[in-house]
Amino acid sequence: MQTQLEQLRDALAPYPWAYTLTVLCAVLLLAWIANFITKHVLLRGLRQLLMKTPFGGAQHDRDVRMRVIPRLANVVPALVISAGVSMVPDLPPQLVTVVKALCQVFVVVTIALAISKALDAINRNYERRPDAQNKPIKGYFQVAKIIMFVLVGISVIATLIGAEFLHIVTGLGAMTAVLMLIFQDTILSLVASVQISNDGRVRLGDWIEMPGQNADGDVIDIALHTITVRNWDRTVTTVPTKKLVSDAFKNWRPMFEGGGRRIKRSLFIDQHSVRFLEQDEVARFRRFVLLDDYLDSKAREIETWNAKLAAHCAEPVNTRRVTNLGTFRAYVNYYLRTHPGINQDLILLVRQLQPTAQGLPLEIYCFTSDTSWVGHEGVQADIFDHLIALLPEFDLKLFQDNSDAPLDVNLHPIGAEMPTLRNRRDQAPGAGRDDADTPTVA
Repeated sequence: MQTQLEQLRDALAPYPWAYTLTVLCAVLLLAWIANFITKHVLLRGLRQLLMKTPFGGAQHDRDVRMRVIPRLANVVPALVISAGVSMVPDLPPQLVTVVKALCQVFVVVTIALAISKALDAINRNYERRPDAQNKPIKGYFQVAKIIMFVLVGISVIATLIGAEFLHIVTGLGAMTAVLMLIFQDTILSLVASVQISNDGRVRLGDWIEMPGQNADGDVIDIALHTITVRNWDRTVTTVPTKKLVSDAFKNWRPMFEGGGRRIKRSLFIDQHSVRFLEQDEVARFRRFVLLDDYLDSKAREIETWNAKLAAHCAEPVNTRRVTNLGTFRAYVNYYLRTHPGINQDLILLVRQLQPTAQGLPLEIYCFTSDTSWVGHEGVQADIFDHLIALLPEFDLKLFQDNSDAPLDVNLHPIGAEMPTLRNRRDQAPGAGRDDADTPTVA
């Protein structure tokens, strides 16, 4: 081989550059051949090895074949070029050193990227296991990748500047305290940005609510140090990025994606209006089509109960009867079950809460199909308009505090003489009494 190279060099002696170019092309050709062979050999060998592991499968095989193996196969041509560049004659020593350093950097970075993709593939296959939600390993892989890329970065810097790896690590260790003090906010914001982008906890356009930062609106910008939120009053709030990792906040995106927006509102019933219904009143409620099933089932249930009491000669006071509040609650439940604006796949509940000094709360808990603000409020208002207007049909009353304002207000035309307090009293019953000491009001 050496003899053949010397013969080729002697033949191309009149053209010095031709021999250099020929050897360089040969090195590049050898690198390409090595890359081609390595990909096919690694692909076949790793595929057979993969099928013998617990993580074997079509998807995992595709991930390794499409992402991991091509990166590992690129290491071989880089090693060939790094070894062969020294054999190319008449190249400047500085160029040879630079090419070897770049090849070494390429090899280190390529191996790190291949390991990162392999960890992602293992995590995806692990998440398919039934117990993966109880014991996630994604966080451990993220920590491993962060440590690996930090070491890779130090190695790349050491290779490019021609320094020892341990010397760089020692120097960074001495400067860590200073760097943390100077770039504390930047480092924390960088870590928070990476975490936010990885888990997708906040995205552009999300509605977030963070009372501690006076933020309640849509996210319009995500930067390294701050996240900008346009509040509903059209003001803008900037939230430090690290706060979204350390502090609690509410993201309304799952509500929009889930297809339901919650209604949780109560009607405060005056408890003095709750009573039993007579038989003729029960028959009158047959006019409500939605109450047919409820009244039929209640009639059978009450008839069975009362029949057992009659067999034991119980007092009539122990018998069961239908109440107007229970009938109204059943009507509200059936009404919501048939309402086109309510999402029937989510929880729907009509319940009584603890009685208060303001009455008995009858809470409506359901979700509208329209998750937009305007559409949700429209459906909610229509439902409560209907229910409030329908309460008198059930002889129920809403509890409402009385105002201290006068109940009788008389309006007089402009320019007309305002009656005095004496005149108003003279017109009232018992006006013949002595009111001489009573002051008048003009």
